[in-house]
Amino acid sequence: MMRTTRLRTTPLLIAVVLAAALALPAVFAPPAAAGPSEHAMVLDIDGAIGPATADYVTRELAAAKPGEVGLVVLVMNTPGGLDTSMRQIISAILAAPVPVAAFVAPNGARAASAGTYIAYAGAIAAMAPGTNIGAATPIQLGKNNDSDDTETRKIVNDAVAYIQSLAALNGRNAEWATQAVRAAASLPAADALKLHVVDAIADNIPDLLRQIDGRTVNVAGKPQKLATAGLAVETIPPGWRLELLALVTDPNVAFILMLVGIYGLILELFNPGTVVPGLVGAISLVVALYALALIPINYAGAALVLLGILLMVAEAHIGAFGALGVGGIVAFVIGALLMFPSQAPGFSLSGGVIAGAAIASAALFIVVLAVLLRARRRPVVTGSEALIGAEGETVAWDGGEGRVRIAGEIWRASSDMPLTAGSRVKVLGRDGLMLRVEAVGTG
Repeated sequence: MMRTTRLRTTPLLIAVVLAAALALPAVFAPPAAAGPSEHAMVLDIDGAIGPATADYVTRELAAAKPGEVGLVVLVMNTPGGLDTSMRQIISAILAAPVPVAAFVAPNGARAASAGTYIAYAGAIAAMAPGTNIGAATPIQLGKNNDSDDTETRKIVNDAVAYIQSLAALNGRNAEWATQAVRAAASLPAADALKLHVVDAIADNIPDLLRQIDGRTVNVAGKPQKLATAGLAVETIPPGWRLELLALVTDPNVAFILMLVGIYGLILELFNPGTVVPGLVGAISLVVALYALALIPINYAGAALVLLGILLMVAEAHIGAFGALGVGGIVAFVIGALLMFPSQAPGFSLSGGVIAGAAIASAALFIVVLAVLLRARRRPVVTGSEALIGAEGETVAWDGGEGRVRIAGEIWRASSDMPLTAGSRVKVLGRDGLMLRVEAVGTG
């Protein structure tokens, strides 16, 4: 019995030994290098930082996976942008599972205002020759930012604390960062490197990858040694969705869409059933409202624009000898100037768009007014007045009364002169349902 058991277990033992022998090389072999499979992912921040830029950067950073992406490089050339969008990007950088380098490039680029905060948030901050960084004083939209009121001080102090925390996180110059916020200080690339505002000056991305190779940086709260030399570079474009979002959140486009929406709905209300103006207007207005919810606007300015349009429409229908129309144009222009605060970098309304929209609105108002005045001068072609002067023929006649056919309809008629059936007659007037007629050619 024991012999049988031993024979049965022998194949099992042999299988276990073979499996262990096959596994040993994998256990004792050195781990495979992840470097060749990794690449440097490049994201381009060009222009004002707004909702579209924030969506683009946060989405790509969230998708970056360790082992696939060795480094994310944010190539920046920006005058600044919205505080909310900037903070979304910084939060995404700090939470990213891979190291992020902020690179102010190409030559001649800048990282002003919001760009300075993003550079300080990056695990690596670098600049190309001929670039500058700074001027990070927060702008309080719609207020005089030179005023020394409590609210302004609170905003500046909050910004100082924020950039100092980013400086401490990545070991950069917190003192200069404070000056960039309080005094709008700026630095060229060479001085920024001397003052330890940035970590490197690089001619291009391959040069940057060579310079930072082997450095230890802070990634998601943990130290990590960079292995960037020789990484393949892959640029991720924003894509059509982000380009569309950037387009509709442009203040000039949003403003034009709002006007198209309002005028389209007004035309549809005054001409029910035309469909196209109402459809185009509704779509344009919804897209405009979506865009306006994402960018900073002055609601008093928006209200003045709407009031101006309503006054011009009222002038066209009431006819106040131009008073309402002129007032509407003035309100429209003032509202457009106030609607988008000029202090927001990249989010102010173009003067050409304001002038063009005001001229187009005034021209539309004048055209509508001219059409209405012309319509008032025309003779009435409906109702009782439409019958005066109309010609027809008698159908039957007896004495001073009979029946006549006018414009295809049979009417009772009377005349001061004798008529016969089939005579051509002209209408002189109307008394209720009785027409007064005379023979054509008389008088």
